[in-house]
Amino acid sequence: MENNNQRALCQQIWAENKYLVLSHSSNIYKDIRQYLKQEVVEVSHVQELIDRACQIPEHRGQVCNAFQHIWGYFKKQASLDERKDYMLLLDRYRFGQASKEDLIVKTRVLLERYPNSYLQNSTLLKGDSHETLA
Repeated sequence: MENNNQRALCQQIWAENKYLVLSHSSNIYKDIRQYLKQEVVEVSHVQELIDRACQIPEHRGQVCNAFQHIWGYFKKQASLDERKDYMLLLDRYRFGQASKEDLIVKTRVLLERYPNSYLQNSTLLKGDSHETLA
């Protein structure tokens, strides 16, 4: 019973932080995914890995990867123009011509149009926990 509670909490923390982690480290992202496949999991270990990822400076490529994953939630609903705008913004960000805040704002606009509770609870988009919008 105790492990079911731990597993549920781990999955909740992971759901909220997976794109934040991905924006810092795809390796730690993969490590957490593998860890959560184990029989026994602990919230403290998942949180430690999240904290470790957030200490790694963001890399534009990693951030783009995270937002490309996020785009996947909109691709079937969004218009062609919305797709072009989002991909153009991602390219602009990749080349230092837009900020991460621009990506967050654009994604939040899409979330207003196409609500998704999973994404709405993402710390990357909410700016919670470790995330700063600098």
